[in-house]
Amino acid sequence: MQLSHTRPVAAARFDDPNLMSTAGLVPVMALAQASGLLTLADQQPSVPTDKGANPGRKIGSLVGGMVAGADSITDLAILRHGAMGTIFDRPYAPSTLGSFLRQFTFGHVRQLDAVASRFLSNLAEKTPLVTGIDTGRILVDIDDTIIEVHGHGKQGSGYGYSGVRGLNALLATVTTETAAPVILTQRLRRGACGSARGAARMVADALTTVDRLRTHAGGPSGNGAPKVLVRGDSAFYGHPTIGATLRAGADVSVTVRLTS
Repeated sequence: MQLSHTRPVAAARFDDPNLMSTAGLVPVMALAQASGLLTLADQQPSVPTDKGANPGRKIGSLVGGMVAGADSITDLAILRHGAMGTIFDRPYAPSTLGSFLRQFTFGHVRQLDAVASRFLSNLAEKTPLVTGIDTGRILVDIDDTIIEVHGHGKQGSGYGYSGVRGLNALLATVTTETAAPVILTQRLRRGACGSARGAARMVADALTTVDRLRTHAGGPSGNGAPKVLVRGDSAFYGHPTIGATLRAGADVSVTVRLTS
């Protein structure tokens, strides 16, 4: 099949009220709701003014939009296409979700970190997400990556170690002997910041979440549990990150430069 050289339609829109293009979103959001996402989100973010009303439904909408492929506020209009309004109760307009997000401060981000940690624990009880975390060895890996962006007006963007304009994302994942890596916690940072910035706090948060996951799975916690191994590359070779790891009772595997 070959595309026509001339397009007979100047613009197209998915607006059939009896069809939906993202039916797979239904079981995903059902699992999220059963795992307490909306309830947890209603309890934590204290966003002021009327723009912060119903935070659970708004955060659920943002999560659903991202699962459906939205990577901008405008793209969240996918939640109102076709029969989406029949399957989901009163989906929010992108402008409403954008106004909600623009009220966020760093404190609200930390509140969402708490929501994500508790939601992950609930999700692990309902799915084989981190099987073996109660009995086997556990590896926590910390690393950062550059998310490329375009345009000088992008807030927080800059040139980091890769030489690419972007934002810097710091990630911590957990792996067991029988489970693939799962993201424990993440932080979006300015593009020009150093890799190790904020890593000590993230390691502490990640190990706290691991302990919670292990407890919920029926395994030992605290001093009676096998030690977690935290791994990082040479960018994280420093007292703050390693000190935070040791204080949490974990072992460390870190790359060291020959000149160090």
